[in-house]
Amino acid sequence: MSTPDLLVVGSGLFGLTIAERCASELGLKVLILERRSHLGGNAYSEFDEETGIEVHKYGTHLFHTSNERVWEYVNRFTSFTNYQHRVFGKYQGQVYSLPMNLGLINQFFGKSHTPDEARALIAEQSSEIDTADAKNLEEKAISLIGRPLYEAFIKGYTQKQWQTDPKELSADIITRLPVRYTFDNRYFNDKYEGLPVDGYTAWLERMADHPNIEVRVNTDFFDVRDEFQGKVPIVYTGPVDEYFGNSEGRLSWRTVDLESEVLDVDDYQGTGVVNANDPDVPFTRELEFKHLHPERAASYTKGKTIRVREYSRFAEEGDEPYYPINTAEDREKLLKYRDLAKKEPMTLFGGRLGTYKYLDMHMAIGSALSMFDNKLAPHFKDGAPLTSGGVDE
Repeated sequence: MSTPDLLVVGSGLFGLTIAERCASELGLKVLILERRSHLGGNAYSEFDEETGIEVHKYGTHLFHTSNERVWEYVNRFTSFTNYQHRVFGKYQGQVYSLPMNLGLINQFFGKSHTPDEARALIAEQSSEIDTADAKNLEEKAISLIGRPLYEAFIKGYTQKQWQTDPKELSADIITRLPVRYTFDNRYFNDKYEGLPVDGYTAWLERMADHPNIEVRVNTDFFDVRDEFQGKVPIVYTGPVDEYFGNSEGRLSWRTVDLESEVLDVDDYQGTGVVNANDPDVPFTRELEFKHLHPERAASYTKGKTIRVREYSRFAEEGDEPYYPINTAEDREKLLKYRDLAKKEPMTLFGGRLGTYKYLDMHMAIGSALSMFDNKLAPHFKDGAPLTSGGVDE
């Protein structure tokens, strides 16, 4: 490709959506630079040759949305199965259905409760601490669901996720802890839910399959930025602090280590995700990907499955950042990066890393469509000024 009309840094769902819209709707030549050896960001998956199972290489990804526009858009590139995600949690040798619902309450307390009886029970147990008086995450959780459920299903899991005693974590981390007073155990409440029929990578590759789009993998933007900066508009989806050389300090992230093993059994745990709620179990959850696509059962190797154990920890330099930790100190740094971003010529910041926001897949796509509508299309079609920034959107 000769000099592109637009440079997109990062080929996750945000970057791919921007590239596809600009190429298809505006006829722009778009160059995507991807540091990894594949496109798709953390949504990337691949089929394991030994077992025939599609493995989500960066942890389980479940697509769900109630956004009609996003749903219509993604269905241009893939159809979806009717999979509905359900999660279970293991605690002291027993397995419970999550999120917390009437089934879990009855099982955990060893007694049948009507919905009203369960509400009264949780209200009584949570009255130990007034929510307004909660000084840390532990107190906030107890004020919402009571001490017994907190200690069983929140305390150990949270401590492993954050590598910090919940007493030392801010109460602001938890806004709510939903308890369903029905037996509904669907993990998501969105109108649409499913998994791409042909797999995530097939979906992502179709988004990039346009004659005006070139994807260069194994290419670090910072090695070639001088070729493009100030010459073409840039949509940057990498870590915002890295873009500015960590000049205002490194933002803190959590990362995930995944330990994968092929097991000589047909079925290891009977479902896709089981959380490990006991504090003395080092991993946070176990994944078994074959359960995400039961319709593919005939293609799987008999007597084999893949188990993945997921470990959460603070990201260090060189790690792949997954989730923003977003402490008060991080928010102060982010405000400074926002100011820098607004002054950066011809550059927009988007995606989870570029905005330092936790974005599910549908949120990343919706945000990219919004950037296309409100900034890129007016600029390229009508000559509107390209207002830099984007990390606060």
